[in-house]
Amino acid sequence: MADTPAAVSRFLRTTGQHATIEPDQFTEGGFVLSIGGAEQSHVNLADPTDIFYEYLRRIGHVVDLAAPWGEPVTALHLGAGALTLARYVQATRPGSEQYAVELERELLDFVLDRLPLPDGTRLHTLIGDARDALAELPPGLRFDVVILDIFSGPEAPAHLACTEFYREAAAKLTPRGVLIVNVGDEPGLTLVRSQAAALRRAMADVSAFAEAGMFSGRYPGNIILTGTQGPWPEAWTAALTARGPHPAKVLAGVGLDELSD
Repeated sequence: MADTPAAVSRFLRTTGQHATIEPDQFTEGGFVLSIGGAEQSHVNLADPTDIFYEYLRRIGHVVDLAAPWGEPVTALHLGAGALTLARYVQATRPGSEQYAVELERELLDFVLDRLPLPDGTRLHTLIGDARDALAELPPGLRFDVVILDIFSGPEAPAHLACTEFYREAAAKLTPRGVLIVNVGDEPGLTLVRSQAAALRRAMADVSAFAEAGMFSGRYPGNIILTGTQGPWPEAWTAALTARGPHPAKVLAGVGLDELSD
């Protein structure tokens, strides 16, 4: 990437904003994607397992538990960003079959052009709305991991932030598959509470994973909700808490009642 300019930008027609990719001056091989002047994603081309944002690292740790270590999986990313997690899955589970859905065609083209995926990555891309894309997937295709990373604050799209959508996503899972939802929220955690309740109606069991202080409801931030098709494995609570980032906390079972409406 020696010929990559200090910063490059592209106009996104769907949102009318500019996307910018620039080197991370603190991480060799690192790049930052910003949209409308706000940092959106970080990738490390030299080491795709190095995930800068804490909430993405937590999602990566859940993916680690979804199948035996190193075993290829089928993964669906609803919300592509800079494809940080797709790179992580390829690095930790080579040979995985992955699909990514992104609303902004220009953004996806921009990322793939400026931040190429690792050799051997098997990624299929779809442009459009996340819910519509589920119906466009090949019949019979099922996923070990479905990751939804679209919600940020109270403006979450109503047609995605609902039980019906989660049920449609759950129908695309393999028997061992998990549905992982990143919810960015404000103090009070109104969106987190509504999505925990909605996901509970769609999945057999649900957990919430975040920095321990997030559950006080006093701070803005991200909470990772994970839906499973059987009882939440207690061993996963211990594993996620140990892996962090620290301090980490997992709520499951009756412990999750405080987050459900």
